[in-house]
Amino acid sequence: MEILSGISATSGALNAQRTRLDFIAQNIANAHTTRGPDGRPFQRQIVTFESELLRARGAGAAGAGGAPGAGLSTVRVAEVSPDPTPGQRIYDPGHPDADEQGMVTLPNVNIAYEMVDLITASRAYEANLTVAKNSRQMALKTLEIGK
Repeated sequence: MEILSGISATSGALNAQRTRLDFIAQNIANAHTTRGPDGRPFQRQIVTFESELLRARGAGAAGAGGAPGAGLSTVRVAEVSPDPTPGQRIYDPGHPDADEQGMVTLPNVNIAYEMVDLITASRAYEANLTVAKNSRQMALKTLEIGK
């Protein structure tokens, strides 16, 4: 029997939020990159999550809670894809990446949106971390009761 059965679900959510935070930081860092390795402006990356069913270990035919087929649900990263939204075009004929008309295409990164996304992701990470800490404390209290 797994004492901390919720930890595996929470750890999946922590990993997913950490990945999201990494890509948000990458988006912010490249908010002014007008020429990437492919010669084009940086494109904002979007992290997409999906729910994943975890089977309880050691429960035989029954899953978590003893019900057949039951399990814990967690979140994992389904994919990371570029945002197809076009970047803003500005007139700057002196810019090294300007085209023949003097227009420069900027990355499609909106710093304000990224900051809101950053706060949301960090709060979700903190909430999942709190769940893990509380699960650990509950398991320790359960062991104390058995003494």
